[in-house]
Parts: sequence; structure tokens; C-alpha cells
Amino acid sequence: MNNQKFSVISDTSNYWLKNAHVPVCLIETDSEISSQTREGLSLVNIEIREGVITQIVHSSADLPSTGDIPTVDLKGGMVWPCFVDMHTHLDKGHIWERSPNSDGSFNGALDAGARDAGKYWNAEDIYRRMEFGLKCSYAHGTKAIRTHLDCFGEEVNISLEVFQTLQKEWEGRLILQPVSLVTGDYYLTQAGEKLADKIADVGGILGAVPFMSSDVDNELDKLFSLAKERQLNLDLHTDENGDPNSRVLHKVAEKAISHQFSGEIICGHCCSLAVQTPEKVTETLELVKEASISIVSLPMCNLYLQNRQDNYTPRWRGVTLLHELKKQGISVAIASDNCRDPFFGFGDHDVLEVFNMSVRIAHLDIPYGDWPNAVTKTPADLIGLPNIGRIRVGLPADLILFKGRNFSELLSRSQHDRVVLRNGGVIDTTLPDYCELDSLFQKQSL
Repeated sequence: MNNQKFSVISDTSNYWLKNAHVPVCLIETDSEISSQTREGLSLVNIEIREGVITQIVHSSADLPSTGDIPTVDLKGGMVWPCFVDMHTHLDKGHIWERSPNSDGSFNGALDAGARDAGKYWNAEDIYRRMEFGLKCSYAHGTKAIRTHLDCFGEEVNISLEVFQTLQKEWEGRLILQPVSLVTGDYYLTQAGEKLADKIADVGGILGAVPFMSSDVDNELDKLFSLAKERQLNLDLHTDENGDPNSRVLHKVAEKAISHQFSGEIICGHCCSLAVQTPEKVTETLELVKEASISIVSLPMCNLYLQNRQDNYTPRWRGVTLLHELKKQGISVAIASDNCRDPFFGFGDHDVLEVFNMSVRIAHLDIPYGDWPNAVTKTPADLIGLPNIGRIRVGLPADLILFKGRNFSELLSRSQHDRVVLRNGGVIDTTLPDYCELDSLFQKQSL
């Protein structure tokens, strides 16, 4: 999109965006927005005053007398609220070139990631790579990010200190939330209890990767007890595999019910659900619904890692049962997960790419319905940010303006020319150059 036409609003705090196609599911208004397209879009005019959305009216309605108030005609281009990326791994990002995944498997990713952390991770390394990721996210139009941070041993002190530094530096631009990332058995140790205390001190979320094992029940009992004692929410990696006998999600739901846990529970991945029998799926979904567990799917990373074998074409897409979960009334969000690291060798922290790929991978079209909520409103609600990820009178004008006028145009051509508004002002969407990381990697190679 040509930013030049937005020069008319650079020196004013009051203007109208005219003829904007907005997914109706993202608009919250007391007045009815009618005349939807078959894709669930409505053509509206949006008034912005002092950085806040003050009016949303259908384009067919007569505009109030605008006097000298500037208007920008979007000519049907789509407008979305800023994105919410609720499951990332910023501390692992951008290490692919120095620590690639040699066989593309999940175990290969674990091994490569562990070697990289042991050899390179220090405060400067983590800071520089996380900062690079935040620059990308901000330029693409993200407003809130939840990141999982490796917290084994002394890693927790380095990771949390770097996170808190970046959280403060990006205050007002990005909302950042930390989640501890360790295996489930870690919380059975004294170090695990100390980690829970640290997460409580920084206002974070307790996270873990529980695996199916003979001790998984004890691990989950301890995890729920630690969370209840410290009034922490839970964000777990569950069943990131294609083993039909992996039913950690089912066990988490059982434990949530037995512990009468009232906090928020997010379970990510849940890949094995897609390869289980219909009877087991039904049983698990009913428990998940009863336990008020929400699901975040990471389609790009799961597509990359799951069912990868030498000289073998994958027979399934690696993702969980998005449609079935949603039909059951379970909240479902979509997020980016890893970026240019051994778990996913690609990506640019662009949630539009995440949505675009998810539509293709999981057939989120015909109809699109309210699937745009999965990267905006739904994750915002799940991570406790009810005033972002939607377009509503009275909220800050944190918007993304696309040239694509419908979903086919939006998802067919790279929207690299998008315009991002924060508090009604146009921000610089120049992406950081990969060369910014060269000095860091060159220093490490000496």
C-alpha cells in the first residue's frame, strides 16, 4: 500500500478511513453492521480521533458533516486489528544458520536446540535474537506476544532477566508475557519449585512439556498444586507427536477437574489427537470442554516436524482437530511458534503468514466464518487482554490496513505493503535486516 496517501493524516489527530472491508467477527459495536459479503466482510467507515476509534458506520450511511476532517479512501482494502501471537519461542529464534536441524525431525530439533543453548546462549546472544524477533513482529502489526522461555537450571536467570529488559524497553509498543518452559518432571525437584516462585515474582505463566510416562500423573499433580498455591495460570505443550497412545491432553483435563483448578489452562499442539480413534477423540474433547481448557494450534511448525521420515511423503498435516474442537465449543487460537530455528527453519514473525498457512493447512475457508478471531480476538481473551484484537469504539486505533479487498486477494499476494496504525499514527514498518545478526554470529565463530 502506498503510504504517501497517508501523509494527509500525518499532521492531524482526527480523520476518517473510508470504504474499509472488515471481517464482521472483528467488529464490536452496539449498532448493527449490515450488508455483509458472502465472506463475512462489511464495508465500513471508521473515524479516528486523538488516536482512538470514535465511530464505525456502514459505508452506505451518510457521513456526518466532516468539515475539514481529512479522509483516506481505502477502496475496499481490508482492515484488521493488530495481531496477538500467543505462542512463540523468541529465545530460540534465528539460530538456524549456526544450528540447523540435520534431519528435520522433532528429536533432531531437540538435539540441535540443546547443543546451541549449551554452546552459545548468554545474555547478549538471547537479547539480540529476541530483539530482532520483536522488531519483525512489531513491523508486521503484532501488538501482544506470549513467549515460552527455556528455564532449566541457570538458564532461568539469564532468560528472565533478558525478557524483563526487553519487556520494559518495548513497553507501549508490544505487550510481552513470559511462560516457563521445562519438562514436566522438572517440577518434582526443588529447582522446579524455585522456578515456580520466580515465575510468580515476574507475573508470568507456569509452563511445561509433560510427556506420557509412568510418572505423568505425579508430574501433573505437582504442576497443578504449584500453580494453585501461587495463583498462576498454566500454558502447556501437550502431545506434540503422532503417537495415538499419547494422551497427555486427556490427562491434563482429568487433573484440572480433580484439582478444581480455576485458573486459565492453555494446551498447545495436541497433534496426536488427530490420529486417535473417534471414540478417544470424543472422550477427550468432552473432558477438555468440562475442564475449560483452551487450545492453541501451531500449524506451520507442526506441518514441518510431524510425520517426517526419510524418503517418505507425510500422510497427515501434523495439526490438531481445529474444526472438531471449535464445534465442541472449545476456544481455539492459532500462533506462530518457532521462527528460523531447528523446530521450524522458516518464518518472519508475521501472523498474517500464520493465518494464511493455517487456512491452507486446516481448510479454514469455505466459509472463513470467524476464523480471523483465531489470531486476534480469541488469543487476546485467552491471555487476559480483552481490549485488543478487535475493532470497537473507544479502543485505541491499533489497526492493520491491507490492500487486499477480500480474502482471496489478502491471502494470494504478499501484503508486504500493509500500513500499520498504532494509536492512530502510521508506524515505520521497515523490517530489520538479517545483517543485524551477522556481527553476533561472527563474534561467536571466532
